[in-house]
Amino acid sequence: MLGWVLWGALLSSASADTLRVAGLRQPVEVRIDRWGIPHIYAQTEWDLFFAQGYQAARDRLFQLELWRRKATGTLAEAFGPRFVPYDHAARLLRFRGPLEQELRHYHERGPEIIRAFVAGINARIREVLADTAQLPLEFRLLGFRPGFWTEEVVISRHNGLYGNVTQEVQIAQLVAALGPERARELLELEPAAPSLEPDSALDLQAIRPEILRLYRLYRAPVLFEPEDVQASYRAQDAQGRRAGSEEGLDGWEASVAGSNNWAVSGALSLSRRPLLANDPHRAIQIPSLRYWVHLVGPGWNVIGAGEPALPGVAIGHNEYGAWGLTVFGMDMEDLYVYALHPEDLKGRTPPRYRYQNRWEPMHAIRDTIRVRGAEPVVVELLYTRHGPVLHVDSLRRRAYALRAAWLEVGAAPYLASLRINQARSWEEFQAACRYFRTPPENLIWADRSGRIGWQAVGIVPVRRSGSGLLPVPGDGRYEWEGFLAPEFLPYEVDPPRGWIATANEENLPARYPIATAYSWAEPFRMARIQEVLSQNRRFDVADLAALQHDVLAIPARLLVPLLSGVAVPERLRWAQAELLGWDLRLEPESRAAALYVAWERALLRRLSERLLPEPARSILGTVSLRRLIRALWAPDGTFGPDPIQGRDAVLLGALEEAVRELEGRFGPDRRSWRYGSPRMKHVWIRHPLSAAVREPYRSQLDVGPAPRGGYAHTVLATGSGLNQNHGASFRILVDTADWDRALGTSTPGQSGDPASPHYRDLFPLWASGRYFPVFFSRERVLSVTAYTRVLLPP
Repeated sequence: MLGWVLWGALLSSASADTLRVAGLRQPVEVRIDRWGIPHIYAQTEWDLFFAQGYQAARDRLFQLELWRRKATGTLAEAFGPRFVPYDHAARLLRFRGPLEQELRHYHERGPEIIRAFVAGINARIREVLADTAQLPLEFRLLGFRPGFWTEEVVISRHNGLYGNVTQEVQIAQLVAALGPERARELLELEPAAPSLEPDSALDLQAIRPEILRLYRLYRAPVLFEPEDVQASYRAQDAQGRRAGSEEGLDGWEASVAGSNNWAVSGALSLSRRPLLANDPHRAIQIPSLRYWVHLVGPGWNVIGAGEPALPGVAIGHNEYGAWGLTVFGMDMEDLYVYALHPEDLKGRTPPRYRYQNRWEPMHAIRDTIRVRGAEPVVVELLYTRHGPVLHVDSLRRRAYALRAAWLEVGAAPYLASLRINQARSWEEFQAACRYFRTPPENLIWADRSGRIGWQAVGIVPVRRSGSGLLPVPGDGRYEWEGFLAPEFLPYEVDPPRGWIATANEENLPARYPIATAYSWAEPFRMARIQEVLSQNRRFDVADLAALQHDVLAIPARLLVPLLSGVAVPERLRWAQAELLGWDLRLEPESRAAALYVAWERALLRRLSERLLPEPARSILGTVSLRRLIRALWAPDGTFGPDPIQGRDAVLLGALEEAVRELEGRFGPDRRSWRYGSPRMKHVWIRHPLSAAVREPYRSQLDVGPAPRGGYAHTVLATGSGLNQNHGASFRILVDTADWDRALGTSTPGQSGDPASPHYRDLFPLWASGRYFPVFFSRERVLSVTAYTRVLLPP
């Protein structure tokens, strides 16, 4: 494969770092470019994925170790008693299916690929255990060492995007408080509003958020407190308290993950070849969730990014085509409620539950959690025929279990991308998509032959009855009848309009026979993308970059005109004029943008008080922005006897509230008011240890602040909080006419080691809306190589 590599020349080169690594079979060349992306050239498939694991561990060892401990339920072993509940949750919800079948699902050579990747990670761990001076700072701060990986860690599900059991509990509370019809009126359910009539056997008053305690711990990030850190590094103040969720607005839509992607046909591109863009939205964190890599070996030549704990590339391109993803709406979970045998509450284990006309015993597993500085803790893990038991209510003699499609074989997040990595055509891409079970995604494709397409992927339960929106009895009346065959999931290829786009909106085709979900993102990002792509002109990569950073607020276009007819007192006329003369763009330097966002937030608070009865406010938090806009444009009796006058009073009151808020933030001198201020919209990325350590370590770990524009409903999606903690850290732009024209972003850097020059070097580019080139040809890679690492067998 690498006949062009002159190994002798490399070994004699002063610029080459040569290492002998146990487990390697043939020499591997790793060229790290100036942006920290490793381009890995291997002569065998084993060595290619071994080197990917090895390099990921060099760059992201602490991140990988947290992943491993979260997946295996061994946090308490390293960090103490506070983490026992997290470990309990991880062990309860772990995948327990057949390992060999699981590994083979992701690729026909999946077992070999995943084992090579694990061997590479473990090779690096052996190196740092032999020379602990190489351990990143976090290991010293916490006083622990990394452990070895297994295949089970790679196929763990703890980092997946799933739903909708949390919404089921939320809806159950809403129905219990308001009744099914009123609850349905308040929820933004699409594509149709199904019945919310609960099963008569259920006591909805008993379904409370605490039922999901273990589920939430399983999904929660690992954050540290001062007591977790070694005493000499421990924070003694409150300055490091996290502001990640600062002034965010929670609610129904907050649970819907975001992302944008689109593909443009050659008929609409300057290069006459298809273009592709993707900016997946996840937590903005340190280290980044995504990790760039270029893999070149027999049968493989693929570049892009995935999660560092997984082999292959989740989003990127090969020599034939490019692909990207956004979350697709899919309900993959149900909460089952069981009646328990009354005699079992006296101490009999495992307890029995009613299924059909008999009592079935739960399956019990006793597990021991080792705890740093304390005695081991024994936990009992209970399972019904449907899945893990999340909660037992002894008082009411009820148990609650989770049925989760993501616990089926082949549902480890993103691993089926391995098949996509080798697709050479739309047909091969679509065939590979049939193995992609989680997360549910809108996968798009663009290739050099001129094809563009969209394929929805995921594992869709076929329910015998019920909508999946409410908990149901586990007595056998609400079984799943298997899963929808993947070839029946919706797709589109080469549409006449010349482009394909998704942004988590409800995008099921008309007359599609089933609702895969009822909860989707609000449509404003998609509306703006559609508006731009529908222009009668040709596009280039630069146009795609501008669209990824577009901050025009469609909601502002709908709300601001309402102010034109409002009688405003003298003291607020400047504010009215400012908004009416504004270009509707949430730019960091804009005073009008600051005013608008404060006004919109005030409107949401005021309208939520009017439109949501008290029980609903405590459950949902706020109305959706769509509902707010509809209510203001068509005011009804909730605004008083004169709906127009009442509506205008709300608009005026919210404007006054917004001005007061900005005066409090910036002071009375309006010349200093800027949206992208550290006092308003900014990004400050906090490390998981930020709140726990003292200076100067906190400054070594955290990155920022920097000004931001946009918000949750602009294409540049920067979240609803004032400190951006959600959005696109990774972006990719591809022109299939020339793979070397691809562009990318990442933040804060490729490395998770604070001592590395690549820890925060990409943050300034990302924060200012700029990209780095993502070179693919060997010639261009050589031109930007910062250093070379040659890996040799022992």
